[in-house]
Amino acid sequence: MASAPPAGQGQQGAAAAASPLAPSEMYRNYNFLLRLDSTEVRFTECLGLGMRIEPIRYRESGVGNVVRALPGPVAYAEVVLRYGLATTPDLWNWLKRTAEGAVVRRNVTISQLDNDGATPRINWNLYGAWPCQWSGVPFDALGREAAIEELRLAFDRLDRA
Repeated sequence: MASAPPAGQGQQGAAAAASPLAPSEMYRNYNFLLRLDSTEVRFTECLGLGMRIEPIRYRESGVGNVVRALPGPVAYAEVVLRYGLATTPDLWNWLKRTAEGAVVRRNVTISQLDNDGATPRINWNLYGAWPCQWSGVPFDALGREAAIEELRLAFDRLDRA
């Protein structure tokens, strides 16, 4: 037989007890900022931040039925940045120089902001980033959406601070 929550707790209190974090401790995914070197750039979306350590599987001699794994090479996912079509040519010029063979590597910081929308709480630093893909605006004469470009960044190393 299930018992009722203690007086004053109600359903809201029971839900909060089941959550590992209080709502004030959880960050919102729309509170983020991106810095290229020391310049702040606003994006509408930032996707694909991740890394994978490839397991190398092997069998020890004498123990043929056990497959063990060692950590192998580290691979970083490409970060996808989506942004509204802007008049500033800075990102386009960076991409164009890369396409012409003059790769300019920049350090990029993605900051998770506190719920106040201003205080950086967690930073992911991408070292040696360079643009590896660009997708233009999908034009549609009947569309009503904002014009959004996409830029993908490859990078050498990632850390969290």
